[in-house]
Amino acid sequence: MPVFFNPITRQRDIIEVLIRHGWDYMRQLLTLGRGDEPEIPAPEILCKILTDLGPVYIKLGQLLSTRPDLLPASYIEALSSLQSNVPPVKWADIEVEIRRELQQPLEETFAQINEGAIAAGSIAQVHRATLKNGQSVAVKIQRPGIDITVDRDISMFKQIAALLSTTKFGKRYNIISLAEEFSTSLQNELDFTLEATYTDQLRHNLGRGKWFDPAQIVVPQVYPELSSKKILVLEWLEGKPFLQAQLEGKNYGGDIKVERRAFTTLIFRAFLQQYLTDGFFHADPHPGNLFYLEDGRVGILDCGMMGVLDSRTQSLMVELVLAIIDADPERCAQITLQLAKPMDMSQPINLLSLQTDYDRLLRRYLNVSLNNLNVGEAFGAILEAARLNNLKLPSNIGLLTKSMINLEGAGREFDPSVNVVEEITPLLSDLFQRQLIGKDPARSLLRTVLEFKELSLESPRQIGFLLNRLSSETLRINLNLQDFNAMRRTLDAAANRRSFSTVVGSLIIGAAILSTGQQTPQVHLIGNIFFGAASLLGLWLIFTILRSGRLK
Repeated sequence: MPVFFNPITRQRDIIEVLIRHGWDYMRQLLTLGRGDEPEIPAPEILCKILTDLGPVYIKLGQLLSTRPDLLPASYIEALSSLQSNVPPVKWADIEVEIRRELQQPLEETFAQINEGAIAAGSIAQVHRATLKNGQSVAVKIQRPGIDITVDRDISMFKQIAALLSTTKFGKRYNIISLAEEFSTSLQNELDFTLEATYTDQLRHNLGRGKWFDPAQIVVPQVYPELSSKKILVLEWLEGKPFLQAQLEGKNYGGDIKVERRAFTTLIFRAFLQQYLTDGFFHADPHPGNLFYLEDGRVGILDCGMMGVLDSRTQSLMVELVLAIIDADPERCAQITLQLAKPMDMSQPINLLSLQTDYDRLLRRYLNVSLNNLNVGEAFGAILEAARLNNLKLPSNIGLLTKSMINLEGAGREFDPSVNVVEEITPLLSDLFQRQLIGKDPARSLLRTVLEFKELSLESPRQIGFLLNRLSSETLRINLNLQDFNAMRRTLDAAANRRSFSTVVGSLIIGAAILSTGQQTPQVHLIGNIFFGAASLLGLWLIFTILRSGRLK
């Protein structure tokens, strides 16, 4: 039976939550359609508001936690802990959904399906089942009516974004575009065919690993004939989240420390391949998605949130890691400018300020050994410094940073001695080779030859054109100097003050000359007027100079 929602009722529910938690600005925005510049509540209050607003807003908070390019670190940390504490839907309702989505009768598909959910989230819940051929599978099925709930709440926060778009905050962060981006992400989570595609691609990529044994990494097999937009059937992986697993010390010589190190090295190298060579990575490697399987292998689950990096961005991120390790603020700033664009186009980027912030930031790591350097945390701090300097990095950089932070956090909980820098060091020569000649040497060589050919054809024409312009004296050079407009305004103000001072001085001198000459009532009056005007203008000029604070 379809479920209908009243938008007025939903808006009233939202306002009640906002009033209860004291976020007065948003209440004014929704009731009056206007407000002053937005004030975001403290991180813990924001988390409570999103939790009370329901599953879709919890998902929104989780998506915001992947954007350290937009929010300070304290908000990212708080939002990362948001969990959907929702009870599972009763079996009678879920069974109806499964029967509707399957292409064949339930009894002909499964020999058995457990009625109790093994996991429940805001979007879907998971049941364990056995196929007719005896294969154990996980059945992920969407909660009934969740698509209607998502559409309703997406419509609501698009309205909020439209109201915010008229403020400086909304213009600075391009809030309309941001709302569209989050809407797309939420809609994608409702399409399990995308997750199936991502799962297959990740399994294919990790199946040809060069830095680790691919046989030791398992990504569950998808059953496409049983899956659809609302149901996903996956191979069942028998194991435990790796922080809960009690390792027996049997695979790596009986030393549990050696075993833990081998296990974490395997996970780290699998993810470094995703970040640095594949350009397609799991964006949410929290401990619940990394499994220690009963046969000693590593299982990677839940490919609903994935990130993509092009080859140029991959190369720049490797350079950024090296710049952080070398504590080189100038190089960090240069790489940031290559990756980012201004948040507010009307405000110039102050390169010196950016370098100063990076220098202050990197000094924190000067006395930190490489073994204690947290690269994910350093990436997050770099993004925050860029944000404070009016720079916006692509959202996939935020996803990469969040993924690295989660990976490092989980790895250190399992093996405190693990470190990204230590894991990446043996791979640097291979990374250098890949960046130098690419994944396909023949293709890279062909591309280089074609570019040289194009250069050889274009260069004589460009040189001839330049010489022709020089000889005809029609060459014009356009310079775009950073902060030039501000410099010009300063020079104009200084010139205006000097001219103003000259006029005041001339009035005073004229009044003095008149007062020393032959005195008539008319001349005396004119002299007094000149002197009075000059005195008033002079006092006004002194007052403006003192008020500007630039007397010296």
